[in-house]
Order: sequence, then C-alpha cells, then structure tokens
Amino acid sequence: METEHDTFAELDRGTPRWFAVAARTLPLGILVQFLSAGASLFGNSGLWGLHASFGGALALPAAALLVGAIVIARLRGFRWWAGLVVLLYLIQVALAARGEPALLSFHPFNGALLLVASLVLAAKVERRAAMCRRRQSA
Repeated sequence: METEHDTFAELDRGTPRWFAVAARTLPLGILVQFLSAGASLFGNSGLWGLHASFGGALALPAAALLVGAIVIARLRGFRWWAGLVVLLYLIQVALAARGEPALLSFHPFNGALLLVASLVLAAKVERRAAMCRRRQSA
C-alpha cells in the first residue's frame, strides 16, 4: 500500500497528541496575529510588539508539524501541507523583516494564505484523529 501521501497510514497507532495540539494551535495563533495587527492599525499601536513576538512564537507549532511529518512514518502523509505551512511562515517572516512598504503590502495576503494552509492541515489532522477513534471503538 502506498503511504507516501496517505494521512490514514497506521491508524491503529493513533495520532500523537502533541501533533494534534500543534495543528490546532497554529490557525488560532494566526487568528491572534490578524486581530493584533488590526488592533494596532486601528487603535492601540503599542500592540505591534505583541504581534511581532507572537509571530515568532508561531515558529514552534509550525516546526513541530514539519518535524513530526518528516520523522514519524505514519504522519508522512502530512509532509506536503506541513512543508507548505513552514514555507509560507518563512516568507511571512522575511516580508516583515525587510520592512519595505512594497514588500509589507504582501504580508497580509501571505498571512491569509498561511491561515488557509494551516486550516487545511488542521482539518486533515482532525480527520485522521477521528478515523483513529472510529477504528479503536469498532
């Protein structure tokens, strides 16, 4: 059986809790990023520091997802999406670090792409976890 892109590989072994937590945390963290940026733009400009700090902290769940998808054989079906999430995250950091208005204008767009990719990945992880629970209860 081909398991290269199979997110249902080895369902009997389950989904590591830390992997599922990272998949849930990332889109929520990105939502906080959108909210803190909006609050900074339209009210409290002192929140830019929170936006930058929290953005840096999002490297942890993104990296955890990629490492888990590479290292744990049964999670290898998530490699493509985890890799895309990390790539978009790195682009996001690079856009912010340059500070040039022309590049910063792409920061919200890339953030939206990052949010969508993280939501797709989270949905796939949740689907796997549900299949694991279904198989264990049967």
